[in-house]
Amino acid sequence: MAEQPPPRSVKADGLADENARKGGVSAPETGKHGAADGDRIEISALRCNFGICEPDYRDMNDMGLPVIDERTSEEEIDQIVSKATTASNFLKAISHEGRLMILCHLVTGEKSVTELENLLSARQAAVSQQLSRLRLEGLVQPRRDGKTIYYSLTDDRPRKILEVVYELFCKDDNAC
Repeated sequence: MAEQPPPRSVKADGLADENARKGGVSAPETGKHGAADGDRIEISALRCNFGICEPDYRDMNDMGLPVIDERTSEEEIDQIVSKATTASNFLKAISHEGRLMILCHLVTGEKSVTELENLLSARQAAVSQQLSRLRLEGLVQPRRDGKTIYYSLTDDRPRKILEVVYELFCKDDNAC
């Protein structure tokens, strides 16, 4: 096994963390990140309160999601609530079958409102209403060329979610 360089010193409130000075903090690995069970990994996150630092195991659950517990500060909880609200609004925007189908079609590239009407077999008013909601949520952006309005995805968020939806609901089904 190759020798690893010593970890950087970690400071909390101006005081060097004792564990970092003694060679870093490590913990048993649970099979994540390709390491075998029983291997040890370097903990990169430390929670420090009043100059006392300890490993932050909250980011080490099986799903890679943060764990909220009694050590979570009020500021962190406020940030989580804010992000949960944003995520909830995003999920509400894609929760309608028509909006979801519009996003599925836009994943392949820009489409005019008329193209979307034909692809969805829907009336122009219904398609425009759903596009309006998606635009309000910042998921699609319009582009006008003469009398024709084209829509495209604003960013990669819908594409990423649709990949997961496809994986969960459509992958083994040729209909999707």
